Amino acid sequence: MASMSASKVLMGEPVVEVESLGATYTGIPVLDDISLRVYPGEIMVIMGGSGSGKSTLLRCLLGLHRPSAGRVRLFGQDISGLGVRQWVVLRKKMGVAFQGGALFNSMSVGENVCLPLREHTRLDPNTMRIMSRMKLEMVNLAGFEHLMPAQLSGGMLKRAALARALVMDPALVFFDEPSAGLDPVVAADLDELILRIRRAMQISVVVVTHELESAFKIADRITVLDQGRILMTGSVEELRNSDIPRVQRLLTRTFEEQPVDPEAYLRRLTGGAD
Repeated sequence: MASMSASKVLMGEPVVEVESLGATYTGIPVLDDISLRVYPGEIMVIMGGSGSGKSTLLRCLLGLHRPSAGRVRLFGQDISGLGVRQWVVLRKKMGVAFQGGALFNSMSVGENVCLPLREHTRLDPNTMRIMSRMKLEMVNLAGFEHLMPAQLSGGMLKRAALARALVMDPALVFFDEPSAGLDPVVAADLDELILRIRRAMQISVVVVTHELESAFKIADRITVLDQGRILMTGSVEELRNSDIPRVQRLLTRTFEEQPVDPEAYLRRLTGGAD
Protein backbone atom coordinates (compact mmCIF):
# COMPACT_ATOMS: atom_id res chain seq x y z
CA MET A 1 0.00 0.00 0.00
CA ALA A 2 1.16 3.58 -0.55
CA SER A 3 3.47 4.69 2.21
CA MET A 4 2.20 8.23 2.81
CA SER A 5 -0.36 8.58 5.59
CA ALA A 6 -3.71 10.20 4.89
CA SER A 7 -2.96 13.01 7.36
CA LYS A 8 0.26 13.83 5.53
CA VAL A 9 -1.32 13.65 2.09
CA LEU A 10 -4.45 15.73 2.66
CA MET A 11 -2.66 19.05 3.07
CA GLY A 12 -2.47 22.18 0.94
CA GLU A 13 -4.78 23.42 -1.78
CA PRO A 14 -6.21 20.63 -3.96
CA VAL A 15 -4.59 20.20 -7.35
CA VAL A 16 -7.84 18.63 -8.64
CA GLU A 17 -11.33 19.68 -7.56
CA VAL A 18 -14.47 18.14 -9.03
CA GLU A 19 -17.79 19.59 -7.93
CA SER A 20 -21.21 18.04 -8.69
CA LEU A 21 -20.00 16.84 -12.09
CA GLY A 22 -22.42 15.37 -14.58
CA ALA A 23 -21.71 14.05 -18.07
CA THR A 24 -23.71 12.56 -20.92
CA TYR A 25 -23.08 10.83 -24.24
CA THR A 26 -25.73 11.46 -26.92
CA GLY A 27 -28.07 12.53 -24.16
CA ILE A 28 -27.57 9.40 -22.07
CA PRO A 29 -26.35 10.14 -18.48
CA VAL A 30 -22.91 8.68 -17.78
CA LEU A 31 -21.81 10.61 -14.67
CA ASP A 32 -24.04 12.06 -11.98
CA ASP A 33 -23.10 14.37 -9.09
CA ILE A 34 -19.39 13.47 -8.94
CA SER A 35 -17.38 15.40 -6.34
CA LEU A 36 -13.80 14.68 -5.30
CA ARG A 37 -10.48 16.32 -4.51
CA VAL A 38 -6.87 15.31 -5.09
CA TYR A 39 -4.22 16.88 -2.88
CA PRO A 40 -0.52 17.64 -3.41
CA GLY A 41 1.58 14.48 -3.27
CA GLU A 42 -1.44 12.15 -3.20
CA ILE A 43 -2.08 9.06 -5.29
CA MET A 44 -5.81 8.95 -5.95
CA VAL A 45 -7.11 5.78 -7.58
CA ILE A 46 -10.41 5.91 -9.45
CA MET A 47 -11.82 2.45 -9.86
CA GLY A 48 -15.00 0.66 -10.78
CA GLY A 49 -16.35 -2.02 -13.03
CA SER A 50 -16.84 -1.80 -16.79
CA GLY A 51 -19.31 0.95 -17.62
CA SER A 52 -18.97 2.63 -14.22
CA GLY A 53 -17.94 5.96 -15.78
CA LYS A 54 -14.28 6.06 -14.77
CA SER A 55 -12.96 6.63 -18.30
CA THR A 56 -15.49 9.40 -18.89
CA LEU A 57 -14.43 11.02 -15.62
CA LEU A 58 -10.80 10.93 -16.76
CA ARG A 59 -11.76 12.55 -20.07
CA CYS A 60 -13.57 15.31 -18.18
CA LEU A 61 -10.53 15.89 -15.98
CA LEU A 62 -8.35 16.21 -19.07
CA GLY A 63 -10.74 18.61 -20.79
CA LEU A 64 -11.51 16.07 -23.53
CA HIS A 65 -15.21 15.80 -22.70
CA ARG A 66 -17.44 18.71 -21.79
CA PRO A 67 -19.51 18.06 -18.63
CA SER A 68 -23.26 18.57 -18.68
CA ALA A 69 -23.20 19.88 -15.10
CA GLY A 70 -20.76 20.91 -12.38
CA ARG A 71 -17.15 21.93 -12.79
CA VAL A 72 -13.55 20.77 -12.78
CA ARG A 73 -10.74 22.85 -11.33
CA LEU A 74 -7.08 22.03 -11.94
CA PHE A 75 -4.56 23.96 -9.85
CA GLY A 76 -7.42 26.26 -8.83
CA GLN A 77 -8.50 27.08 -12.39
CA ASP A 78 -11.96 26.27 -13.71
CA ILE A 79 -11.08 24.49 -16.95
CA SER A 80 -14.46 25.19 -18.59
CA GLY A 81 -13.51 28.79 -19.25
CA LEU A 82 -9.92 28.32 -20.40
CA GLY A 83 -8.79 29.56 -23.78
CA VAL A 84 -6.26 27.79 -25.98
CA ARG A 85 -3.25 29.66 -24.57
CA GLN A 86 -4.39 29.10 -20.99
CA TRP A 87 -4.76 25.37 -21.69
CA VAL A 88 -1.23 25.26 -23.09
CA VAL A 89 0.14 26.81 -19.91
CA LEU A 90 -1.92 24.52 -17.67
CA ARG A 91 -0.98 21.36 -19.54
CA LYS A 92 2.69 22.08 -18.96
CA LYS A 93 1.96 21.26 -15.31
CA MET A 94 0.33 17.94 -16.23
CA GLY A 95 1.42 14.64 -17.70
CA VAL A 96 -0.75 11.87 -19.14
CA ALA A 97 0.18 8.22 -19.67
CA PHE A 98 -2.55 6.63 -21.78
CA GLN A 99 -3.57 2.98 -21.51
CA GLY A 100 -1.95 1.80 -24.74
CA GLY A 101 1.04 4.10 -24.43
CA ALA A 102 -0.07 6.24 -27.41
CA LEU A 103 3.51 6.43 -28.70
CA PHE A 104 4.07 7.46 -32.31
CA ASN A 105 5.18 4.36 -34.20
CA SER A 106 7.21 6.39 -36.70
CA MET A 107 9.37 7.91 -33.94
CA SER A 108 11.98 6.30 -31.72
CA VAL A 109 11.39 5.97 -27.98
CA GLY A 110 13.72 8.91 -27.33
CA GLU A 111 11.96 11.07 -29.89
CA ASN A 112 8.59 10.20 -28.35
CA VAL A 113 9.78 11.21 -24.89
CA CYS A 114 11.31 14.44 -26.27
CA LEU A 115 8.10 15.45 -28.03
CA PRO A 116 6.57 17.58 -25.20
CA LEU A 117 9.86 19.44 -24.84
CA ARG A 118 9.95 20.21 -28.55
CA GLU A 119 6.32 21.36 -28.50
CA HIS A 120 6.43 23.50 -25.38
CA THR A 121 10.01 24.69 -24.81
CA ARG A 122 12.84 26.40 -26.67
CA LEU A 123 15.59 24.26 -25.20
CA ASP A 124 18.46 23.27 -27.42
CA PRO A 125 18.33 19.72 -28.85
CA ASN A 126 21.17 18.41 -26.69
CA THR A 127 19.47 19.58 -23.49
CA MET A 128 16.22 17.93 -24.58
CA ARG A 129 18.04 14.67 -25.28
CA ILE A 130 19.65 14.76 -21.83
CA MET A 131 16.30 15.45 -20.14
CA SER A 132 14.58 12.63 -22.02
CA ARG A 133 17.39 10.21 -21.15
CA MET A 134 17.07 11.19 -17.49
CA LYS A 135 13.36 10.30 -17.51
CA LEU A 136 14.01 7.06 -19.39
CA GLU A 137 16.57 6.14 -16.75
CA MET A 138 14.01 6.96 -14.06
CA VAL A 139 11.61 4.40 -15.54
CA ASN A 140 14.37 1.80 -16.05
CA LEU A 141 14.63 2.26 -19.84
CA ALA A 142 18.16 3.68 -20.01
CA GLY A 143 19.77 2.77 -23.33
CA PHE A 144 16.48 2.05 -25.10
CA GLU A 145 15.98 5.52 -26.62
CA HIS A 146 16.99 4.35 -30.13
CA LEU A 147 14.42 1.54 -30.29
CA MET A 148 11.08 1.93 -32.04
CA PRO A 149 7.81 1.37 -30.11
CA ALA A 150 7.16 -1.85 -32.04
CA GLN A 151 10.35 -3.28 -30.52
CA LEU A 152 9.15 -2.82 -26.94
CA SER A 153 7.19 -5.19 -24.72
CA GLY A 154 3.86 -4.14 -23.23
CA GLY A 155 5.43 -3.20 -19.90
CA MET A 156 8.21 -1.24 -21.62
CA LEU A 157 5.65 0.68 -23.68
CA LYS A 158 3.85 1.75 -20.52
CA ARG A 159 7.13 2.85 -18.92
CA ALA A 160 8.09 4.80 -22.04
CA ALA A 161 4.69 6.51 -21.95
CA LEU A 162 5.28 7.36 -18.29
CA ALA A 163 8.71 8.82 -19.15
CA ARG A 164 7.06 11.07 -21.74
CA ALA A 165 4.41 12.11 -19.19
CA LEU A 166 7.17 13.08 -16.74
CA VAL A 167 9.62 14.80 -19.08
CA MET A 168 8.23 18.30 -18.37
CA ASP A 169 8.50 17.70 -14.58
CA PRO A 170 4.74 18.05 -14.03
CA ALA A 171 3.06 18.50 -10.67
CA LEU A 172 0.19 16.18 -11.65
CA VAL A 173 0.18 12.95 -13.67
CA PHE A 174 -2.83 11.01 -14.96
CA PHE A 175 -2.32 7.29 -15.55
CA ASP A 176 -4.96 5.29 -17.42
CA GLU A 177 -5.09 1.55 -16.62
CA PRO A 178 -1.37 1.07 -15.90
CA SER A 179 -1.70 -2.67 -15.23
CA ALA A 180 -4.03 -3.54 -18.10
CA GLY A 181 -2.67 -6.34 -20.28
CA LEU A 182 0.40 -6.98 -18.14
CA ASP A 183 1.37 -10.18 -16.36
CA PRO A 184 1.33 -9.97 -12.55
CA VAL A 185 5.11 -9.60 -12.13
CA VAL A 186 5.40 -6.77 -14.66
CA ALA A 187 2.30 -5.09 -13.20
CA ALA A 188 3.80 -5.24 -9.69
CA ASP A 189 7.04 -3.70 -10.96
CA LEU A 190 5.08 -0.85 -12.54
CA ASP A 191 3.21 -0.25 -9.28
CA GLU A 192 6.55 0.05 -7.45
CA LEU A 193 7.77 2.44 -10.13
CA ILE A 194 4.74 4.71 -9.64
CA LEU A 195 5.40 4.80 -5.88
CA ARG A 196 9.11 5.54 -6.37
CA ILE A 197 8.40 8.37 -8.81
CA ARG A 198 5.82 9.91 -6.47
CA ARG A 199 8.38 9.90 -3.67
CA ALA A 200 11.20 11.23 -5.85
CA MET A 201 9.25 13.98 -7.62
CA GLN A 202 6.63 14.75 -4.93
CA ILE A 203 3.90 14.74 -7.56
CA SER A 204 0.18 14.06 -7.42
CA VAL A 205 -1.03 11.02 -9.36
CA VAL A 206 -4.52 10.12 -10.55
CA VAL A 207 -4.77 6.47 -11.60
CA VAL A 208 -7.79 4.98 -13.35
CA THR A 209 -7.87 1.21 -12.97
CA HIS A 210 -10.08 -1.81 -12.42
CA GLU A 211 -7.22 -3.85 -10.90
CA LEU A 212 -7.85 -4.33 -7.18
CA GLU A 213 -4.35 -5.52 -6.29
CA SER A 214 -2.72 -2.56 -7.98
CA ALA A 215 -5.16 -0.09 -6.44
CA PHE A 216 -4.60 -1.43 -2.93
CA LYS A 217 -0.82 -1.27 -3.37
CA ILE A 218 -0.41 2.30 -4.64
CA ALA A 219 -3.44 4.28 -3.41
CA ASP A 220 -3.53 6.82 -0.64
CA ARG A 221 -7.26 7.06 -1.29
CA ILE A 222 -9.64 5.28 -3.65
CA THR A 223 -12.79 6.63 -5.26
CA VAL A 224 -15.18 3.84 -6.22
CA LEU A 225 -17.57 4.53 -9.10
CA ASP A 226 -20.66 2.51 -9.90
CA GLN A 227 -23.21 3.33 -12.62
CA GLY A 228 -21.88 6.86 -12.92
CA ARG A 229 -22.01 7.74 -9.22
CA ILE A 230 -19.51 7.66 -6.39
CA LEU A 231 -20.14 4.83 -3.95
CA MET A 232 -17.43 6.05 -1.59
CA THR A 233 -14.00 7.67 -1.33
CA GLY A 234 -11.59 6.52 1.35
CA SER A 235 -8.37 4.80 2.27
CA VAL A 236 -7.71 1.16 1.42
CA GLU A 237 -8.56 0.22 4.99
CA GLU A 238 -11.81 2.17 4.86
CA LEU A 239 -12.79 0.38 1.66
CA ARG A 240 -12.05 -3.03 3.13
CA ASN A 241 -14.16 -2.21 6.20
CA SER A 242 -16.99 -0.61 4.24
CA ASP A 243 -20.50 -1.87 4.93
CA ILE A 244 -21.76 -0.66 1.53
CA PRO A 245 -22.93 -3.86 -0.22
CA ARG A 246 -21.95 -2.74 -3.73
CA VAL A 247 -18.43 -1.86 -2.53
CA GLN A 248 -18.06 -5.29 -0.98
CA ARG A 249 -19.34 -6.97 -4.15
CA LEU A 250 -16.70 -5.10 -6.12
CA LEU A 251 -13.94 -6.10 -3.71
CA THR A 252 -15.01 -9.75 -3.67
CA ARG A 253 -15.88 -9.77 -7.40
CA THR A 254 -19.33 -11.09 -6.58
CA PHE A 255 -21.77 -11.11 -9.50
CA GLU A 256 -24.94 -9.11 -8.97
CA GLU A 257 -27.86 -9.97 -11.20
CA GLN A 258 -29.65 -6.85 -12.33
CA PRO A 259 -33.47 -6.87 -12.32
CA VAL A 260 -35.00 -6.70 -15.78
CA ASP A 261 -38.02 -4.53 -16.54
CA PRO A 262 -39.87 -6.46 -19.30
CA GLU A 263 -41.56 -3.34 -20.70
CA ALA A 264 -38.28 -1.36 -20.82
CA TYR A 265 -36.55 -4.34 -22.44
CA LEU A 266 -39.27 -4.54 -25.13
CA ARG A 267 -39.00 -0.79 -25.79
CA ARG A 268 -35.23 -1.14 -26.33
CA LEU A 269 -35.74 -4.01 -28.78
CA THR A 270 -38.36 -2.13 -30.78
CA GLY A 271 -36.59 1.21 -30.70
CA GLY A 272 -39.28 2.77 -28.58
CA ALA A 273 -42.14 1.83 -30.91
CA ASP A 274 -45.52 1.00 -29.37
